[in-house]
Amino acid sequence: MKAKFLAAALLILAACSPKTGWTEAEKAIIDADTPLRVLTIYDKADSIVLRTPCAVLSTDEIASEEFCRLADALIATVTDPSQDGVGIAAPQVGLSRRVIAVQRFDKEGEPFEVYPNVRITATRGEMLPGPEGCLSIPGWRGDVLRYRDVDVAYTSAKTLRDTAERVQGYSAIIFQHECDHLDGVLYIDKPVPGSLYQKPE
Repeated sequence: MKAKFLAAALLILAACSPKTGWTEAEKAIIDADTPLRVLTIYDKADSIVLRTPCAVLSTDEIASEEFCRLADALIATVTDPSQDGVGIAAPQVGLSRRVIAVQRFDKEGEPFEVYPNVRITATRGEMLPGPEGCLSIPGWRGDVLRYRDVDVAYTSAKTLRDTAERVQGYSAIIFQHECDHLDGVLYIDKPVPGSLYQKPE
């Protein structure tokens, strides 16, 4: 009787455990030709993905070849002349995973870097308004209140260890915008009142 109960409990635990490893659908996106298609709020199916909070990546997933290809694909997509952005989050290319690429204007050469399992852990100073746009909301701009001094935590893709970093200035704003994406939040959810406008064609 105890053995049957234990077996049933293990089956329930297995069913409730978060899935690990990349799904075939995720691999298909990762392996697609770059630049990847950027989802927009104008498509209903896209909008559902953009509004879904993202799952964290396991260390095995971060250490995988798929993650390396995803990192390259995110950078290739955000830097493509058709996009020309300063940051992108995985849900914007159809992957509900907690990973972003950010241009580090606070570092020499202003490189793009990729951050798995990233989150904002602390903020300093006051929130100030500034203009923002989004690759997933083409044609619109608006002002958003953001901090200029934040701490971010993430899993280092090199060491697979939890890492913390202080980020300031414009790069801090980009981190906040992209981390919002990972929680299903878009900048149009919190604009300065009256600041949203459609860009001229």
